[in-house]
Amino acid sequence: MADMAQPPLITLNDLRLTFGGKPLFTGVSFSLSKGERVALVGRNGAGKSTLMKIISESVEADSGDVWRQPGITYAIVSQEPSLAGFDTVLDYVSEGLEASYMAEAELMEFGVDGAADPATLSGGQQRRAALAKAFAREPDVLLLDEPTNHLDVPMIETLERRLKGFNGVVLLVSHDRRFLENVSTNTLWLRQGKVLKSPEGYAKFDEWAEQVEQEEERQLRRMTTQLKDEQHWLARGVTGRRKRNQGRLAKLKNMRVQHAEMRGALQDRKNTADLSVSTGDSMSKKVIEAKNLSKTFDTTNGPLVIADDLSLRILRGDRIGIIGPNGAGKTTLVRLLLGEIEPDEGSVRQSKTLEVIYQDQTRDTLNPKDTVWEALAPAGGDSLMVQGNQRHVAAYAKDFLFKPEQLRQPVGALSGGERNRLALAIGLAKSSNLMVMDEPTNDLDMQTLELLEDMLLSYDGTLILVSHDRAFLDATVTSCLCPVGDGKWVVTAGGWTDAQDQLKHFRQQEESAQKAEKAKAETARPKPQKKLSYKDEHRQKEINTLIPKLQAEIQTLEGKMSDPELYTRDPDAFAKASARIGAARDELDMIEMEWLEIEEKREALTGS
Repeated sequence: MADMAQPPLITLNDLRLTFGGKPLFTGVSFSLSKGERVALVGRNGAGKSTLMKIISESVEADSGDVWRQPGITYAIVSQEPSLAGFDTVLDYVSEGLEASYMAEAELMEFGVDGAADPATLSGGQQRRAALAKAFAREPDVLLLDEPTNHLDVPMIETLERRLKGFNGVVLLVSHDRRFLENVSTNTLWLRQGKVLKSPEGYAKFDEWAEQVEQEEERQLRRMTTQLKDEQHWLARGVTGRRKRNQGRLAKLKNMRVQHAEMRGALQDRKNTADLSVSTGDSMSKKVIEAKNLSKTFDTTNGPLVIADDLSLRILRGDRIGIIGPNGAGKTTLVRLLLGEIEPDEGSVRQSKTLEVIYQDQTRDTLNPKDTVWEALAPAGGDSLMVQGNQRHVAAYAKDFLFKPEQLRQPVGALSGGERNRLALAIGLAKSSNLMVMDEPTNDLDMQTLELLEDMLLSYDGTLILVSHDRAFLDATVTSCLCPVGDGKWVVTAGGWTDAQDQLKHFRQQEESAQKAEKAKAETARPKPQKKLSYKDEHRQKEINTLIPKLQAEIQTLEGKMSDPELYTRDPDAFAKASARIGAARDELDMIEMEWLEIEEKREALTGS
């Protein structure tokens, strides 16, 4: 039997909002129900983040109704979470919570030190702390705006698992298509100030959107024919002052507006950005060659080995993805290969004709006070040089989906995706034969992401990509450089998916070799001559019985304390459970240590 549809937690009806002088929402209506994980998609600047703020009651629409089920709670993770004003990460995550144990548990889940100073956190750690804060509240509605930015693939997969187990409503804005495909159950398409809702997840979005547009095109053709007939009637000189014609004239005007809106909506998705890049002068086949490259940094947590005896040859036309978890040293390795950082040992040789476009993930080159026009043409005037050719600023900006009225906007007023698009426009105006891009997909909308993919596929220079976007890597690179620990890197053929299969095989080979070495060493050892005493044997059996009992008791106590109402309902029971769980954990630690000591004694006696 099919599951009964859940009643909505939130319903939006005919929402309208004008922002910065232009209509942002012209009639947004949809509902969100418990159990839905909804992908919210649309172009940068369409209003996705603003729509989330309206749902969470931090922004109010000009008109329309928002119905929320009484008592529902929200948690929102914004594009740029702020931890300012908190002494520790735990203070930030536990803000507003009655007890901090949920905050501590979520920080452990997302791998962030609760005692750390928020000012010292990296972008990825800030994102994980914000996610921990959201989950610790156990909200009814979870709003996530670009949650995978700065996260590595293992942490993205952890987030996917958590969202699939989440019991409320999830509304997601993300450029990571694989993430949306894996998580979403429905899709909201925000376009031209309205929202369409698909009953299926993002994996079926393109198929559904094509059906929507085919139907709209049929309607547009019918409306175009009808408009021609009405305009022919008007052209015959029938006066609009006569009362019986007033209604027909009003209908004609309304039809013209609808016709323009429908054409705009269809054009919105079909709009293509002319992302192209020159490959500069011809160069030798060898672009970069690293020999026996080693680099180690001293950190507060000990030495961090970026590369250990790495030899690598990058040839013209290579398309390499550098993948791996945060902290593996991907960006530092790129800077070593480009000669920005000196190695401890080894050498890096580069082609003498190298012309590099290097876009790092900070986009620090953009001045927020500059207008879009000034950012594209910093020397002034109304034109700029694009790959050796003179282009008008407005025409070039249009290639990157900027409207004429946006050219006088300050960069600081742009959305994250629009700033990223502007950085691409500036970078891609330069001639190059080596393009290096560090997390280029952050904050890009799906349309621009696809356009960037097309541009990179047509680029005939050498490409180095640092990215956690699995689908983007699968679409753009032909090999991957992957860390395998202790500064060692391996090259795999294909994209991210192919790399995972090859890394699995590589690790299996490593494990087999280690087992063979261990077996060889064990064969060479003499046979054991002594045994444990009867007392130690007996005590170890006792401990083997005690350990599962204590583990079961701790698990029961943890279950009790996970009840958020326990402290309010029965403070004494909460205090007893809290005291006992600490004592039980201490007992478990002690007998586990005792067991290990007996086992070490056994190994010393037997030589095993």
